[in-house]
This record gives sequence, structure tokens and C-alpha cells, in this order.
Amino acid sequence: MEALLAAKAAARKVGQLTDGARRDLLDALAAALRRSADELLKANEADVAAMAPEDPRRDRLLLTPERLAGVAAGVEAVSRLREVLWEELEARERPSGIRLRRVRVPLGVVGCIYEARPNVTVDVAALCLRAGNVAVLKGGKEAAWTNEALADVMGGVLRAAGLPEAAVTLLPPTHAAAEALMRAEGLVDVLIPRGSAGLIRAVRQQARVPVIETGAGVCHTYLHEDADVAVAARVVENGKTRRVSVCNALDCLLVHRALAGETLEQILAPCRAKGVALHTEPETWGREWLSMAMSVRVVDSLDEALEHIARFGSGHSEAIVTQSAEVAQRFQREVDAACVYVNTPTAFTDGGEFGLGAEVGISTQKLHARGPMGLTALTTSKWLVESDGAVRAE
Repeated sequence: MEALLAAKAAARKVGQLTDGARRDLLDALAAALRRSADELLKANEADVAAMAPEDPRRDRLLLTPERLAGVAAGVEAVSRLREVLWEELEARERPSGIRLRRVRVPLGVVGCIYEARPNVTVDVAALCLRAGNVAVLKGGKEAAWTNEALADVMGGVLRAAGLPEAAVTLLPPTHAAAEALMRAEGLVDVLIPRGSAGLIRAVRQQARVPVIETGAGVCHTYLHEDADVAVAARVVENGKTRRVSVCNALDCLLVHRALAGETLEQILAPCRAKGVALHTEPETWGREWLSMAMSVRVVDSLDEALEHIARFGSGHSEAIVTQSAEVAQRFQREVDAACVYVNTPTAFTDGGEFGLGAEVGISTQKLHARGPMGLTALTTSKWLVESDGAVRAE
């Protein structure tokens, strides 16, 4: 509770920082991450060594020099994003004499509960600070050493800028800390869970503070009967094998019956060459694999593909490969998901790839934010009302 109270107090100060001050803060953070690379990688090695080699979260946990450099570059990318605070969203004058403006303002205190991805620690902190918010982070025990080292780096940057370290608060990786965060009414303005379906479900069911749900990524790609074979092979291979442990990885390939047989084998050849296991059993439909495995189902029509996605999709990312503009348009209109792709792999569902700098999470809900959540998703609005002494009539 002391940590949460300190975070709430820090929110007022962070929310009043100028655009330039917030940019400078993130640039300093990126530089500090690079200077501290050796210590951060050493802490990460300890976490990785403690995780079972076969654990599917191992790849998410692992920091390499290249990945850490990418994290620092992401912070700089967030720093360079345009200012969103105090942006005028609408303005009007009323016959009563009042003048109204709706402007964008910080959310305040943003909480995040997540699992084994230490890059989330920095991504969330950077986006929160850039949008004038305070970040309260509760990572998993799998990344405890790494997260603590990252928090130390961020704390040093905040101190050097004359800001309270509570502007980025790392809670202990315990169930008690998670419960306190979920029950912090009046102290936390919004809570964003990132991780397994079980974690997200638990937060949704137990939280007493507002929650933005980031759901599991059960992602499909449908190959229509007119699909270009070369394009299909690239889309499927990249969607499945680029990085299997992330939520935008391809889980189920739907194939029009006209492509079954030798054509399908040609499309799947790159995945087979990389060791992807293919499953055709109906009980695998709706599964998020997070591994070198994928479900495959042959369908008789676009309608059947749409019905499958409606039943088994998670509202995350769905793709179609087709040469028909009409079919592509129908797929985009009828698929109910945060991101819908045409001749493009679902691997692109990412804040950085969308030009958001980074992301707090990928929202699969429909209220407030949907898809990769960048700066604007970390703001709310308020009405500014003025007049020359107008009073409301009876």
C-alpha cells in the first residue's frame, strides 16, 4: 500500500511534465540501458538458468545483446513520437454561450501484471512516462532478477531528473502484490494484464479496478482458392516460424479444398523444413500453440472459414491470402478481431511495427482500446468549458 500511495502521489508530478522533459527522460533511459547492458544481461542469465529448458516461456524471458539493444531503441522511438497530451479532440459552442473543448489527458496510474517478458518492464514504463502516467509493474517470478535490475536502472534515471522513483514502481513478484494491485481502488486508474489466458482470466475476475483485457492470441490464416502459392508460403512461414512464443504467431491454417494436395504441400514445405509439427485433429482447433506446432484444417468455402474463426478465434489477429479484392473486403468486414490482414502475416501485430514505438499490450476487448496499445490508449479525455458568465436557464 505504501508503494501504491507513493505512485499515486507521483502521478500528479509526472502528469505536469512538459513534452520536452518527458522526451529527455526517455532519451536518458535509453542511454542508461545501453551503459548497463552487462549487468542487465547477467541478471537475465540467472533467470534463464532457473527456468526449465523445455518451458515455452524461455524464449520470451531471454535477453540477448541484440534484444536489449532493441529495447533501448524502442525507448528512443517512443521518445520521438508526437505529443498527444492536450490534443484537442473536438470543440463546439452552444447557444447557451458556453464554449467546449475535449482534450487528451493522462490516465494517471497504470498498473500492469505480466509474466516472463522483461522487455515489457521497459516498454510499459516508457509508454506510461511519455503519456504523462505513472507505471506500477508486477512481473512474474521467472524474470525477478532481470526486472529488479531494469527497475534499478530506471530508478537512477528518475532520480537524476529530479523525479520520484515511484513514477516507475516495481512490486514484488508475489501473489500478495498482485492481489494488492487488483484491489487498489482509488490508487490505480487502470490495470492491464499481459500473459497467459489463465493470468488474464484471473485478473478479469478478481480485479476491483478497471481492467483492459489483453487476450490470448489464437491466430488464423485462411488460404482462399485463388491464393498466390508463393505469397501463401511466405505468409504462413513468417506467421508461424518468425517467433513461435509470441501471441501473434500463427496457430491454425485454414485451407480451401481447391488447394489441398500437392499445392498445400508446396505451401507448407518451408514450415516442414524448419520442423513445424502439423495437427489436423479437431480437438486442436482453438489452441494457442506457442511452439513449433500448428493446426491445419481444410474447408470448403470462405463461409466455412469465417465460421471457424468466429468460433475458435480469440479476437486478436486473423489473415487471408487471396487475389480477389471482393473476397478480401468481405473477410476484413466480417472477421471480428483487433487486426485483420490481407496477404500479410499476423506477425505484424506489434506496436513497433504499427509505428506506435512500443506497446503496453494488445487489447482484444472493444472498450477504450483495441489492438496494439500505444500512447493514445494510455490517455483519457476531459472537457474544458468556458463562457463569459453564462448561466443555465431553468
